[in-house]
Amino acid sequence: MAPALALLLNAFVWGVSWFPFRQIEAHGVHPVWATALIYIAIALALSLVRPQAWRGFAAWPRLALLGLAAGFTNVGFNWAVTQGDVVRVVLLFYLMPLWSVLLGWAFLGERPTPGALLRVALALTGVAVVLKTPGVEWPVPASLPDWLGMAAGFSFAVVNVLLRDLHAAPGMSRALAMFAGCAVVAGATALAATGLGAMAAPAMTLASVGWLGWAAALGLGLVLGNVCLQYGAARLAASATAVIMLSEVLFASVSSAALGAATLDGRVLLGGVLIVAAAAWSSFARTPGSDDDRPLPT
Repeated sequence: MAPALALLLNAFVWGVSWFPFRQIEAHGVHPVWATALIYIAIALALSLVRPQAWRGFAAWPRLALLGLAAGFTNVGFNWAVTQGDVVRVVLLFYLMPLWSVLLGWAFLGERPTPGALLRVALALTGVAVVLKTPGVEWPVPASLPDWLGMAAGFSFAVVNVLLRDLHAAPGMSRALAMFAGCAVVAGATALAATGLGAMAAPAMTLASVGWLGWAAALGLGLVLGNVCLQYGAARLAASATAVIMLSEVLFASVSSAALGAATLDGRVLLGGVLIVAAAAWSSFARTPGSDDDRPLPT
């Protein structure tokens, strides 16, 4: 139960992260720039507190791949939820159970059980119900935020698989890889986009510094979410992690509706029920590769 609850907490952090990112953007800082600045601060702080975390990269070179995957996940997701419909973006992000099952099977040898396939099917049915709006024959990406959300979901599936593959690597090294990777990918994207005129540089006037408080609170939440993600994803099969994390859809839907950023109708509620049912089923299901099957990672 503990790994599942940790993943649910991480899903909550990401499910409501759209709000502080929008507040930061309202102060003149693009979400990609905000992502870069927040993760640079986190990576530097972790490097100062635990400099030995860098040693893990020598023994586990795939940590660099973990960092890149985490970076693409954050850039795509954070950019998308501030530019597009929050619920739609999050739902497209959570097409990732399909990617996780396939990647887990291909790279970790986790052949999906009938139960795992049924849980994924139930969850994806819920996603389809929500996306199937009147006048739309099939729920497909229709804008840049849609494509960013879907690409971020694939990247997050890669993160889940790599966390399972790197379960024996030191936890601090895994965390540093993810934070540093987010800083590098977001920083490079922000600099390139600003240089091409696709986004503005951060506003650094005295009147705009109000974003720093939101950034600090968001940074603390992201650190907590990362710890929970590592704890849960390293102890559950990739398919189980993917389905449990679908609860982020519920958190994003409820928070965006409560704050006036979305409207929840019967169709969305029905889809949400299916998604949460699949997540709950996965939480109580014993999966191959869970902490019942092998020692806990260090």
